[in-house]
Amino acid sequence: MRSRFNPRRLGRREFLGSTAAAAALATTSALPRIAHGAKTVKIGFLAPLTGEVAAWGLPGLYGCEIWAEQVNASGGINIGGESHMVEMVSYDNEYAPDKARTGAQKLIFEDDVKFIMMLGGDTWPAVQPVANKARMLVSTLLPSDLTPDTPFLIAPCEVHPIYNVTGVEWLAENKPDLKSAVICAQDDSLGRPSVATYLAAFEAAGIEMRDDPLFFDLSTTDFAPVVTKLLSSNPDILCLDTCYADYVHPIVEQAFIQGYKGQIISCTADFYEQMIEKTSAEFMEGFIFQFPDFDDPALNDPRINFADPNAFYAEYNKRWPGEWSAVSWEYASILDLWKAGVEATGSVDPAKVLAGMKAGGVGKHAFGPARWWGKELFGIDNALVGDWPVVVIEGGKARIKEFKSIPAWWDKHGDIMIKHFTEMGEMYHQRA
Repeated sequence: MRSRFNPRRLGRREFLGSTAAAAALATTSALPRIAHGAKTVKIGFLAPLTGEVAAWGLPGLYGCEIWAEQVNASGGINIGGESHMVEMVSYDNEYAPDKARTGAQKLIFEDDVKFIMMLGGDTWPAVQPVANKARMLVSTLLPSDLTPDTPFLIAPCEVHPIYNVTGVEWLAENKPDLKSAVICAQDDSLGRPSVATYLAAFEAAGIEMRDDPLFFDLSTTDFAPVVTKLLSSNPDILCLDTCYADYVHPIVEQAFIQGYKGQIISCTADFYEQMIEKTSAEFMEGFIFQFPDFDDPALNDPRINFADPNAFYAEYNKRWPGEWSAVSWEYASILDLWKAGVEATGSVDPAKVLAGMKAGGVGKHAFGPARWWGKELFGIDNALVGDWPVVVIEGGKARIKEFKSIPAWWDKHGDIMIKHFTEMGEMYHQRA
């Protein structure tokens, strides 16, 4: 039985303005407007645009709007020698399985989309039979959705939680004096596999766990006892796993209040400026996480497969100041890969595009060359895995310190990862 996925609100009391504004965008059928008579290709965006999980959907639609405008301004997509404009067709599934299924049916059979992007998680099982029957290509941000029964589902951007090994590897190489760690996470389908990943990474790095992982309930609001328990063993490293921002922020505040002086590492640090304001720049100095701001100079490296990330970041913040997050760029990055597959095959047929995207078993991930992988953990090689950035807060600003190779880590330590996933009950055949 699948465990529950509930991202809550990611620390945003009033996410992206008024509910009315969000609802208006959620019902928008085409972004941007297409000239009358122009040939078009439609892309479906099936994600939460309103409600408590909108923080992992709506910012992605904003990023896709910028992407579509840029592609159309440059002449559109070349499909078999003919130019087609991009039309984004969105459907707000409100993170409800029944609405996701209805949305998939509408996008596929009424709107005639050729590709659907989803957040994934609890909404995917309801969509799976529809997508499989229609042989529709669908992307997810959560590779834990992947199984041998999902041949048309791909995770071409975010490979959570496997990329978390890169932060621990960098930490061990650059701060070898730190020898012990503790870890906490919410007890759900993101927290548990991420804990398994961090446990494997710490073991591979020779870092001792001072205590068993501390899993807290999703309803937790008072984190003082949680942090007190974590710090009672005097660890060198405090690991926040893939805690949601609703949890990361109060945990960090409590660590500050309780006088913690050691290293903090986390999968995310959404809205880290707020954490600095509530603690101090000195306290947050050296905080390690996995998601960069796209004004980072390191993203101008030739290996990066995201068109002008600095300009994309500037345009995004001009339109929606203060709302930048990981998903702001992730869906757009997926569209880059899909577009390349379409132009390589000269077709928008989902099966042909999928074959084109996976040709040779390699692809161009946002952060560089990557390989299609995942059979060992997910039962199918439908996750695109390569380098991932290690991000450190320095002087109050997130900065990429290094791009580390996930496949290189796996080739050396994959057996440790499988061991911890199995012990946690998170292997694909255990989740079936």
